[in-house]
Amino acid sequence: MSYGWFIPVIAGVSFLLTAALRKYALSRSLMDIPNARSSHSVPTPRGGGVAIVLGVLLALGLLFFAGIISSSDFLAIAGAGAAIAVIGFMDDHGHIAARWRLLGHFGAAGWLLFWLGGLPAVELGGISLNLGWLGHVLALFYLVWLLNLYNFMDGIDGIASLEAICVCLGACLIYWMAGLESLIWAPLLLAIAVAGFLYWNFPPARIFMGDAGSGFLGIVLGGFSLQAAWVSAPMLWAWLILLGVFIVDATFTLFRRLLRGDKVYEAHRSHAYQFASRHFGRHLPVTLAVGLINLFWLLPIAVCVTRYGLDGALGVILAYAPLLVLAVKFRAGDLEVPAVKN
Repeated sequence: MSYGWFIPVIAGVSFLLTAALRKYALSRSLMDIPNARSSHSVPTPRGGGVAIVLGVLLALGLLFFAGIISSSDFLAIAGAGAAIAVIGFMDDHGHIAARWRLLGHFGAAGWLLFWLGGLPAVELGGISLNLGWLGHVLALFYLVWLLNLYNFMDGIDGIASLEAICVCLGACLIYWMAGLESLIWAPLLLAIAVAGFLYWNFPPARIFMGDAGSGFLGIVLGGFSLQAAWVSAPMLWAWLILLGVFIVDATFTLFRRLLRGDKVYEAHRSHAYQFASRHFGRHLPVTLAVGLINLFWLLPIAVCVTRYGLDGALGVILAYAPLLVLAVKFRAGDLEVPAVKN
């Protein structure tokens, strides 16, 4: 049976829902108004990430009923993603205290790990290590950090969307090369759903994703990485490499702000990509650079890990080293400069 018809359906749902959400936001004046912490200068509709959420949940439902993904994978990823989307949606339309958001994030991550079976054995230096309960705890914090860093990195037009597309299509290529065709459909359809939204979010953005969409993408991508790791241990390293741009920038920025004593839960614009967008005066060059880094640097290293025997930990170090140099060059975590009003 052919499942190719899933692709235009998911693309159409995402594209049309984003258009409808944009029209609704404009009619109700649901706008993201620029302030001193913003990286944009024009009031823009928000909440378009709901289209991604609904498109991906529909895709996962289709894959489940078609027998392409298991019930446990569906419950894990769709359930956790939906919970994070609801928390993000509520925060987008009001405010939830940081401690309650974080509690919800850990709850959703715990749900995902319960249905997936926790963290599988990790391959390090050719040795398979079963970390037991420590591994499950590490996986819990990994998922929570990933969904939050994805929210932090969604700060300029198109960057979070293009990252998700590049990471998912890169994973699809790696799965195909490894003969893991059954794993291809979920990240492929996620990329298609995000592409339908990206039409409206590409610089200059006509609608923003919002916390509902960015947090959802973060935990779903994390779920995909653990799902793949249960099938083939090197796949976890591949996903960590593919996500390198976001992981390095967000983590390096967080540590610098922690060391300085900043309130890390407060909004800021001190990530490397934000300094870079101000340096170039536009979002587009930075967003495109992220795509190029994914395509020409991170993807080849991930392929080497999964196909040509490169040690996963060594691959991560190799992949992250120049990204760390870029983070330093573009002052990730530095004290912010006053915003320039346009």
